[in-house]
Amino acid sequence: MYDSVIFDHDGVLTTLVDISLLHDATWAAFDELGVVDPDPEHVRQMVIHVTPDDVHTVADAYDLDPETLFRVRDEKSSAYQCDAIADGLKAPYDDFDAIRRIDAPMGIVSSNQQATIDYVLDHLDATELFGTAYGREPSMTSLHRKKPEPYYLEQAMSDLGVESPLFVGDSDVDIAAAHAAGVDSAFIRRDHRADHTPSPDPTHEVSGLDDLLAIDGVPVATDGGRTDSSSAGDGVTR
Repeated sequence: MYDSVIFDHDGVLTTLVDISLLHDATWAAFDELGVVDPDPEHVRQMVIHVTPDDVHTVADAYDLDPETLFRVRDEKSSAYQCDAIADGLKAPYDDFDAIRRIDAPMGIVSSNQQATIDYVLDHLDATELFGTAYGREPSMTSLHRKKPEPYYLEQAMSDLGVESPLFVGDSDVDIAAAHAAGVDSAFIRRDHRADHTPSPDPTHEVSGLDDLLAIDGVPVATDGGRTDSSSAGDGVTR
């Protein structure tokens, strides 16, 4: 029996934003830092899947402080995504409410910004569903801690006081983080993952959040509601 269910966020609970929005946010970050004509390749390096080496390379090219560059990049990315959420361009999947039947503590572990995760949960009036919710802090330290590293997943487990969660994700790094933490995983095959072969192998594969309710070991409230025991954890985002 799983004692909790922990979710990735983007592409699992809510839809992805168009990549062009994140490009626009990155251009805006350069503009705020006084770089009016950055190399488009440098912009591309700072949009997604950013590594510490990327930040240092780009910062050196414009004589910027790497931490400042990354902080401003994260702030702009979060602000643009929050606007997309408010405008309905980023929304919960149609099957989101299925998780309300899970009768166990729930959490979120995302590689998106903490400010973005906080805004989404507040906007959806869903903060109370999750005993803890982790995004990244706007610092380069977070680049060493994000998935596939198990750091944030293990922090969420500690917050919830659990040992055997099911971690639900839509990417290889989600599955790898679960493996590294020694817990089971469920790969959710949304439309953007229709042809993807996950690696490493997940414990389960589902087509949507409804399918989680049929996995052996996931506690489900028989009356459609959650019991008081499912609210373990401190009920705050991180």
